[in-house]
Amino acid sequence: MQQVFKLVGRIAHTDAPVMITGESGTGKELVARAIHHYSGRSAKGFVAINCAAIPEQLLESELFGHEKGAFTGATGQRIGRFEQSNSATLFLDEIGDMPLTLQGKILRVLQDGELSRVGGNDIVKTNVRIITATNKNLETEVSTKRFREDLFYRLNVVRVQLPPLRQRIEDIRLLAEYFVQRVSEEKHLPRLKLSEEAVRVLEGHSWPGNVRELENTIQRACVLATGDILLPKDIPLGVASAENAPAGIIQKEEAIEALLRHAQSDPNVELLPWLEREFTVHAMRQTNGNQVQSAKLLGITRATLRKRLERFGITRELIVQ
Repeated sequence: MQQVFKLVGRIAHTDAPVMITGESGTGKELVARAIHHYSGRSAKGFVAINCAAIPEQLLESELFGHEKGAFTGATGQRIGRFEQSNSATLFLDEIGDMPLTLQGKILRVLQDGELSRVGGNDIVKTNVRIITATNKNLETEVSTKRFREDLFYRLNVVRVQLPPLRQRIEDIRLLAEYFVQRVSEEKHLPRLKLSEEAVRVLEGHSWPGNVRELENTIQRACVLATGDILLPKDIPLGVASAENAPAGIIQKEEAIEALLRHAQSDPNVELLPWLEREFTVHAMRQTNGNQVQSAKLLGITRATLRKRLERFGITRELIVQ
């Protein structure tokens, strides 16, 4: 994250397009807002739009505006987000979900600084700094013709890659303590504190929802807390969740306990292969069977993962059961 902060500092004062990539919940919009905040456009406003949240037939009007009578229901002229963002910053979230039919028009704005409203003939000039974000692999989208290659290169001038929270375990305590303080102040709750046991529970979770999931977890824990110190039982991912977890999905503490139980019940059991299999199943279930993501989660190569799946007989049916 220190490298991310340094990169943000270097690119903020330029007008270069920035593409922010990373899993959902890693804080891509926060990074976009930080870039805008430290840029020369900070006084002109930050306009954000989620390309995946608006139907395709409405997205063109949302981005480029429309003239009166352009289509049924267009009772007046509408100024689109590109015009609104003149001399400012436009953040296009989930750019990987942008329909191909609109990608060409965005390319024109980036190349010429010009656009036409839907149903209009006039050329509108706009000077926009574009920041995009996606949790998709756009290189793959380009290779499968689902995203324009020329637009990709225009947007991918500077790439900011945000790591998932499971690769930033040392940040979990800092983030959790910050969220506890903020929630306590916003909800007018007594000043709460995380116990060391609660911190270990948080650090032992894989956080598929990343920082967003951690924030929601802390908020829920603070609201439901029965004392001024948050214990593992107060954390939704603690004891209660572990008891209800699907078979084969185990946390670090559970794995140790399970090893001890196996050693006591069967002194001939091969503990390390058993543990290796359990965590492989856990990773595959957590990533919905995605071998590339599972291999990263386990810290091994995809080829090693494939051999392990074959050796332990881990099938698709076992993963989705």
